[in-house]
Amino acid sequence: MAERDRAIYDRLAPVPEREWNKGAGLDALLEGAREPFVLRGLVADWPLVEAGKRSARDARSYLLGHARDRPFKVSIGAPGHDGRLFYDAEMEMNFRIGTGKLADIFGGIDTAEERGESRTVYLASIDIPSHFDGIDEANSVDLGTRDPLKSIWIGTRTKIAAHNDFPDNLACCAVGRRRFTLFPPSAFRNLYLGPIDNTPAGRVVSMVDFDAPDLAAHPRFVDAMAEAQTVELEPGDAIFIPSMWWHHVEGLADFNILVNYWWRRTPAWLGQPQAALNHAILAIRDLPAEDKAIWREQFDHYVFDNDARVTDHIPETARSILAPLTSETAGRLRAFLLRALSK
Repeated sequence: MAERDRAIYDRLAPVPEREWNKGAGLDALLEGAREPFVLRGLVADWPLVEAGKRSARDARSYLLGHARDRPFKVSIGAPGHDGRLFYDAEMEMNFRIGTGKLADIFGGIDTAEERGESRTVYLASIDIPSHFDGIDEANSVDLGTRDPLKSIWIGTRTKIAAHNDFPDNLACCAVGRRRFTLFPPSAFRNLYLGPIDNTPAGRVVSMVDFDAPDLAAHPRFVDAMAEAQTVELEPGDAIFIPSMWWHHVEGLADFNILVNYWWRRTPAWLGQPQAALNHAILAIRDLPAEDKAIWREQFDHYVFDNDARVTDHIPETARSILAPLTSETAGRLRAFLLRALSK
């Protein structure tokens, strides 16, 4: 599914577009949303977007004018890298990770542009408040009472394998163009996921090469594509990606900048579901089948069903972590788990 083969993307369903207005209109669209949608022109008035429309160098100069004097983490592909940040044949990463000053990193991009060279340079998920002064204030979205993580993604032409995230995500295309190809949470069985503990960026990814899918090795990918939605974002456009939706992301221009906001619908003091899955693999997956069946019923009883049968027979003041968690009881449970895992 290379850039040259647009017909494949043209056959996919488009991500629905929504009308919006400043202020409460966006908050109302996001409240309780469980399906993705596109907001054209949401951040078109950002100074960063305006700088990028003048030129990629103007966008880089704008960021440099606000960058703090601290190391920036950067992923770099070897010469001839095709922009796909993925595994190599030995299941190691096909890029190296380093740190440097933003001015030096951007200087390398400037030099490559002058020479007409194609390089893969990617600064992924850079925390905006800790790396820049004034960028967040001048380029912001009113998300109401939500308290999001604010990240910026800067790079040349890149392809990021399909993955998902636990928080909700509002992703804003500031410079260049981005193509998003989305799949519902239930599509995971048809995306042929790779290792959980060895990933390009911390989240499990699809092993399917979207440029050249091997349908002999990945036949169910056809079913995934039947559910796919796709969209290309221009500077100023945004997309809402609900929690756990899979998304394959491509930077289509020679230089691209994305700003995204992540927030979760539950309090931050609750645990991460991925940690629970990892622990279940450690403690339950390799048990004998009859023991796993018993634990499946226990999980259904305490976690997935979680109905009145769990607690009605226990005095209300004695239900502890079986009652709805508070920051205090969640803290006690976390401390208990840390002690148990350290043994």
